[in-house]
Amino acid sequence: MLSPMPRESAKYRITGGHRLHGRVHISGSKNGADYAMAAALLTASDVVLHNVPEIGDVRQMEEILAHLGATVEHPAPHTLRINAADLSRFEVPARLAAQLRASFLVMGPLLARMGRASCPPPGGDAIGIRPLDVHLAGFRMLGATVEEDGQAFDVRLDSPLRAGRVLLDYPSVMGTLNVMLAATLADGATTIINAASEPEIASLAQMLNAMGANIVGAGSNVVRIEGARALGGVEHRVIPDRLEAGTFALAAAITRGEALLEDAVPEHLDALLWKMEEAGAAVRATEAGLHVAGAERYRAVSAQALPYPGLASDLQPQLAAFLTQAEGASTIHERVFDNRLLYISELRKMGANVMATGTTAIITGPTQLRAAPVTALDVRAGSACVLAALVAEGTTEISDVYHIDRAHEDLHGKLRALGASIERA
Repeated sequence: MLSPMPRESAKYRITGGHRLHGRVHISGSKNGADYAMAAALLTASDVVLHNVPEIGDVRQMEEILAHLGATVEHPAPHTLRINAADLSRFEVPARLAAQLRASFLVMGPLLARMGRASCPPPGGDAIGIRPLDVHLAGFRMLGATVEEDGQAFDVRLDSPLRAGRVLLDYPSVMGTLNVMLAATLADGATTIINAASEPEIASLAQMLNAMGANIVGAGSNVVRIEGARALGGVEHRVIPDRLEAGTFALAAAITRGEALLEDAVPEHLDALLWKMEEAGAAVRATEAGLHVAGAERYRAVSAQALPYPGLASDLQPQLAAFLTQAEGASTIHERVFDNRLLYISELRKMGANVMATGTTAIITGPTQLRAAPVTALDVRAGSACVLAALVAEGTTEISDVYHIDRAHEDLHGKLRALGASIERA
């Protein structure tokens, strides 16, 4: 197993003013890898995952699986072999749950395999309230008893999982996944109404179907799962990370450069690419992935961060950084997380004319940003700081980049290969 990602005092130092140019490979999806690793708990057979990014969140999930009794091996770079034949625990300790939002995703598989699961409220980025009610209500609809002792949620079965109709109050991605994972081993057909429709959900359903599940409708707001007696092993390739692809697309545009994003899936980024084209950037799909070319002048746009297929909330901070270079007043309305606008304070340190009104960011530009010491307050806020630093005058120092390491594999190396002046201190 890889050693845990340390919360080190590493920093980025970025000297702005260099146009990005070249090709960059988009890594496997952070979220897709976490979801597939949790799904490996559903079977006693080997699960082999390819295109797994070497990032902090994957290391954290490895620790959780090992704690539960699964074995995790690395037979090749970016490949994991997971075997959960000998699960010995059903509880996730607080020290592991605190670092990873996806830790709660082991609840559905553990409930299905062991009849019991326990996990504290998970950690992750402090971007607002992400209630677990959707998950817990779904478990109850499948026949589970849910209790909270103040420290953790304990979910157990007194009889086999029962299939049925599960209505989600909100199209929660992980709520959808937890119910779907549990329902693969339930007796009968389960229908999830108001399901989330992210590409990672559709990809996970393909993986589960290859293991012997029967899932239809994944990627839409109604998902039907016919329960199976048992699931087998599988080899599965994690899809490319659409959030990393979106970040690099905006990096090329903000520097008025040009880049080919190899393996990017343009249709996973429709909402972002539409706004980039509206602002004046040139984007086009290619056989290799996605080509992005910047422009000398950009126009202000209005956007909303919404559940998929809307603009991803995880790309909203990076889009705001890009819009500091657009002429006029741009607005971004955040409709997913109530505390997503933390990045504004850091962009303002660099001279950005950006303000928050409730959950709406108003960005007026174009602005010549200036180097300043800033902090990566979370994964995506850190990415926004990186984009701003790429066009700022002088050398910007970004601290707490362990947040960025959680989601991006070798971000500074990839940017340097595109011509950025960036070093990790």
